[in-house]
Amino acid sequence: MIRETLPARCPNACTLTRLIDRLDAAFDTPADFARLVREALSSAARDERLLAPAEREGDANGYTRHLLAADPRGRYAVAALVWAPGQASPVHAHRTWCGYAVIEGSLVETLYRWDPAENRAYAVREQARDRGAVSFAGAGRGAIHQLGNATQARQRAISLHVYGVAAAHIATHVNDLVAV
Repeated sequence: MIRETLPARCPNACTLTRLIDRLDAAFDTPADFARLVREALSSAARDERLLAPAEREGDANGYTRHLLAADPRGRYAVAALVWAPGQASPVHAHRTWCGYAVIEGSLVETLYRWDPAENRAYAVREQARDRGAVSFAGAGRGAIHQLGNATQARQRAISLHVYGVAAAHIATHVNDLVAV
C-alpha cells in the first residue's frame, strides 16, 4: 500500500531538507555516490523528528509506503516504510539503485544468490538490521533480497528508503520480483 502524504512539514522539515540537499549533492560526485547516499540516510535516520505521526501509521494488510519527498527532476523518491510484525517484501532485485536505513524497530534481510541456469534465486543468509542499520544496492540481480519485520512482539518497524526513480514510478519501476 502506498500513501502519498507529502504534508506541510513542520518539525521534520529541516531533517528532510538536509536529506534532500545531501541526495542532490551525491549526484555531483558519481565516484562516491553510494557512500554519500548511505551517509545521508544514516544522518536523517538518527533524527526522531523525521516522520510526522501520520507517516508512522501502518496497515494490517501489508507494509505501507509513505512518500516523503520526490526529486522534481525524477532522479529519486524518498519513502518511509512501516512494517507490522510478520510483514515482509516479496523476494526481489531492483531495477534501480536504492538505499535504506532502519529508523525504528528491527528488520531481517534475507540475501539471495541468482542462478541464471535455473532462472531462480536461492537464499544464502539472513542478517538482522537493527535501528541505525544502513544498506545500499545498485540495480540488477546481484543484490536480491527480502526485507521484513520478523518480530514476534507486537512491535512495528520503520525504514527510510530512497529509490532512483521518479515518485510516479515508485510502485512499478523499483522491484524486480524473482522466483525462489
